[in-house]
Amino acid sequence: MRERHSQLTVGDASIHVVEAGPAGAPSFVLLHGWPESWLAWRPVMTRAEPDAHVVAVDLPGVGESSGSTGGTKRDLARTVHDLVTALGLEDVTLVGHDVGGMIAYAYWRMFGDLGRAVIMDVAVPGVAPWAEVERNPRIWHFGLHQVPGLPEELVRGRQRAYFDFFYDALAADPARIEPESRRAYAAAYASDAALTAGFDWYRAFPDDAKDNADTTEVRTPLLYLRGDHEPGDLDAYAAGLREAGASTLECARIPGAGHFTPEEAPDAVWSTVSRYAERSRRSS
Repeated sequence: MRERHSQLTVGDASIHVVEAGPAGAPSFVLLHGWPESWLAWRPVMTRAEPDAHVVAVDLPGVGESSGSTGGTKRDLARTVHDLVTALGLEDVTLVGHDVGGMIAYAYWRMFGDLGRAVIMDVAVPGVAPWAEVERNPRIWHFGLHQVPGLPEELVRGRQRAYFDFFYDALAADPARIEPESRRAYAAAYASDAALTAGFDWYRAFPDDAKDNADTTEVRTPLLYLRGDHEPGDLDAYAAGLREAGASTLECARIPGAGHFTPEEAPDAVWSTVSRYAERSRRSS
């Protein structure tokens, strides 16, 4: 894959942008989750080229991106919107995994310029089954990461070991999160500022839930995906999104994947997302 790396100033942030594929092809903007960076999307980007223009970024404060939004997904969505505008992209398919999916949801609701959005492997704050997910003891880290200052003290200097726990616990096949990638993710959150940027995404959940209380209908097409080894009732997620205003919704499982679907099953992810985008274009 021929990657094109650049830094783009967006407001007070400098965003690390990685592009592949021809600029005139259909555009896919890819948002990573915690504890990862743009690199999580490389396996999908490799499969997308040369049929699409794929754009992955380091979220503000992480990896080679600077700046901080305080963690609210609306503010992060505004940064992504400004980035899309600055790049001159149209008919965009916005794809978000984990926290990136929360940002994609906020963008989908706030702005009408998307062609379509894809949310992967995440519960959206304030949208059912969010309350059930928060009560799940397997999701203990939501509470820890929201404590001011404490997770930074516990994780500083131990990023690799701490992050490895989640890759190993949540992936159907932990070996698909390769050692090189694990080292890169630890490096992306090596600084105190990067650790705080990542934990602030969790600290903003209560504000995100309030922001997501709006249930006005949104007609922009939405696809929700989960790995088939990822716990959770797909029908419950679909019902919650429809109750939240998603009038044009599709849902699917990604075979052979747990939580980290872009790395665990990149062929299936790209096939599912690209075919969805093409169907959406034909029907619009």
